[in-house]
Amino acid sequence: MINLIQNENMKIYRRVGTWVMIALVVVAVLTAGIFTSLNSSDESADWRTNAQNAIQDSEQTLNDSEGMPKAYKDSLERTIALNEYRLKENIPPLERGSLWNFMSNSTEIVTFISIFTIIIGAGIIASEYSWGTIKLLLIRPASRTKILASKFIATLLFALLSLVVLYISSFLIGGLLLGFESIDQPYLTYSNGEVTEASMALHFVIEYALASVNLLMMVTFAFMLSSIFRSSSLAIGLAIFLMFSGSQLTYILSQYDWVKYILFANTDLSVYFDGSPIVDSMTLGFSVVMLFVYLIVFLLLSWLLFTKRDVAA
Repeated sequence: MINLIQNENMKIYRRVGTWVMIALVVVAVLTAGIFTSLNSSDESADWRTNAQNAIQDSEQTLNDSEGMPKAYKDSLERTIALNEYRLKENIPPLERGSLWNFMSNSTEIVTFISIFTIIIGAGIIASEYSWGTIKLLLIRPASRTKILASKFIATLLFALLSLVVLYISSFLIGGLLLGFESIDQPYLTYSNGEVTEASMALHFVIEYALASVNLLMMVTFAFMLSSIFRSSSLAIGLAIFLMFSGSQLTYILSQYDWVKYILFANTDLSVYFDGSPIVDSMTLGFSVVMLFVYLIVFLLLSWLLFTKRDVAA
């Protein structure tokens, strides 16, 4: 099995495009860091005024909340609670030019890593058919199950490597360009109507991990499509489309209780640590179970099609 994974890794990393993707992650972080350092300003002087204005605006909006989606209403209540706590405890928000704010913004780059990993996952099977190497691969003594598993594991290892590169480069570049002064600032969490303080370092370990949940699900989805249709372009296109549109669709349907069974209603696990789920009855355990069910279905369909299909077909 290890040899199969090593073989798949060789196929992935001998391509120039793979290293270009990884380099683009660092370039994106560096570009964001330079832009942030050039445009940062001292926001600490008037943060209290901004917090008070945010509270007033949110309260006015809540006063006319008839027909308002629950998710938006919960967001306003969270804004009010956090700002009231900041004013009471004299805890300023993260400044735009701080290390932790930069680390938070860098989680957006996980979207690019998701796209890159989708490309890898969609092509790792489909390319065997398009290049005509699938027959040579399947005549090996290893079972089709092991071959498929090695391809999936190699894809996830690429994602893990890209995430590690993002984490390290974000911290180092952010610290070097913006300074490490805010490293001991606490993070405020909002859950069940209460605000609590938490370690900022621990928060970002969790935040980067949670940001990778959607990556895992969409990469597995693209992997399944590649196994079913043997077309990387279809798998890439559909997976990326759903990755960007799925959350919007879920938000629109948030007024219906059955929306909690949709995949995209469960991919953002951060709401259980810092916010409110899209449906009141949803819990962290429920979302984890739903994600596990979807993951098993995607992998099972991949396995059935890959192991049972006639290669000559």
